[in-house]
Amino acid sequence: MESIKRKLSPFHIIILGFTAVILIGTFLLALPFASKAGGWTSFIDALFTSTSAVCVTGLVVLDTATGWTTFGQIVILCLIQIGGIGVVTIAVSLAALSGRKIGIFSRETIKNAISAPSVGGIVHLTGFIVKGCFLIEGIGALIMLPFFCIDYGAAGIWMAIFHSVSAFCNAGFDVMGNKTGEYSSLTGYVAHPVINITVILLIVIGGIGFLVWEDIITNKWRFRKYRTQSKIVLSVSGILILLPALYFFFFECSDLSFGRRLAAAIFQAVTPRTAGFNTLDLVAFSGVGRGIVIVLMLIGGSPGSTAGGMKTTTVAVLFASTIAVFRKKDNAELMKRRIDDATVKTAAAILLLYVTVFLSSGMVISAVEGLPIGDCLFESASAVGTVGLSLGVTQQIGIVSKLILIVCMFFGRVGGLTLIYAAFGGNRKQVAKLPLDVVSVG
Repeated sequence: MESIKRKLSPFHIIILGFTAVILIGTFLLALPFASKAGGWTSFIDALFTSTSAVCVTGLVVLDTATGWTTFGQIVILCLIQIGGIGVVTIAVSLAALSGRKIGIFSRETIKNAISAPSVGGIVHLTGFIVKGCFLIEGIGALIMLPFFCIDYGAAGIWMAIFHSVSAFCNAGFDVMGNKTGEYSSLTGYVAHPVINITVILLIVIGGIGFLVWEDIITNKWRFRKYRTQSKIVLSVSGILILLPALYFFFFECSDLSFGRRLAAAIFQAVTPRTAGFNTLDLVAFSGVGRGIVIVLMLIGGSPGSTAGGMKTTTVAVLFASTIAVFRKKDNAELMKRRIDDATVKTAAAILLLYVTVFLSSGMVISAVEGLPIGDCLFESASAVGTVGLSLGVTQQIGIVSKLILIVCMFFGRVGGLTLIYAAFGGNRKQVAKLPLDVVSVG
C-alpha cells in the first residue's frame, strides 16, 4: 500500500477522486427507486448523468425533473455539490474537521486541485472555500425561494435549493421539466428580474475563482492591491460578458420588449461560460450567435473555480503573447507585469488540447450519428467546456457518442494537463538539451 501511495502523484489523486465519485453516483442513479420509470436505469445513461453532474456540465439524456425521482434528484444535487467544490477540497475539509493532520502530500494535492499559488495556508483556504460556498448557495436559495413558492407552492423550496446549488456550481441542471416542459431550463423566467439577477450573480461568483474571492474580501474595492491573476480574471470576465451581451441584445433578441431583451442578452452572455442555463431557445439562434456561444463555452470560467473550460487567464496570456510578438518584445505583459515563458507555453498547450478534443469529438459524433456537423460541434464544445447548453443532440445519440461526450466532460472538468501529467509525469526535470535550430513559422 505504501509503495502504491508513493507512486501516486497529486494528479493521480485528483483523477481517482473524480472517477470514484462518478462510479458511486452511477450505481445510485441506476437503482430502480432513482428513476421515475420504476426500473433499473441503463448503465450508460446512469454513467452519463453521474459524469455530467460531477463534472458540473448539465448535459442530460433524461430530463432531471421528469426522469428522476426525488431520490435521484438528491443524488444528482450531491454530485453537483461535490464536483463543484471539488472532490479533494471536500475530502481535506472532512479530514480537517475530524481532527486529522493534513500532510504535505495532501496539501500539494489540494494546491493543484484549486490552482493555488503555494501550499502555504492551504488548509485555511480550503475551509474558507467550503464555508463560502454553502453561505452563497444558502443566500441564493433564500432569495429565489419566495418566487418559486408563489409559482409552485411547497415544491418551490426544493426548486430554490436545487437551482441555487446548480447555478453556483456552474452545473446547469434544472428541475423545471414538469413545470415548463422537458429540457426547458429557465426559459419560463426570461422576464423575471429577481430570478435572472440571482442566477447570473451565482454563476459569476462561482466562476471567478476562490482566490479572487479572497482578494475581494481582503482588499475590498482597492483593485490595485489585487493579485495579478485576480485583475486578469475580473477584467477578462467583464469583457466576455459585455461584448456578447451587446451582440445578443441587437441581433438575437430583437423580437422581445426592451426589458426582456436586456435581461435575456445579459443572461445568455453569462451562462455559456460553463453554467448551462438558458432563457432563450438556442435552436432559434443564428449561425453567428451559435458560433459566439461555442467560443464562450470553450473559454469557460477562471482557475480555481466551479467552472470549466480553457479559463479566462489562458485566453488573456495568449492574447498578451500575441501582442508581444507583434511588438517584437521578449516577454508577454499583463497588468504591468511580465508573464513567465513557461506560462505562455502552458496556455498554448491548453488551447491546442481543447481545440483538438472539441473538433475531433464533434466530427466523430457527426459521422457516427449522421447529424449536422455544426450541431455536433456545439454539443462537443458544451461537453469539453463543462457547460450543458444543448441543441437537442444529446437526447438523440447512441452509446458510442455518449461515451465520447462522457470523456469530453471528464477531460473538461479534471483538466487536460492534469490527465497528461498523470499519464507521463509532470515533474520531470530536463537535465540535457538538444542542439538549438531555427524553424520558420507563419
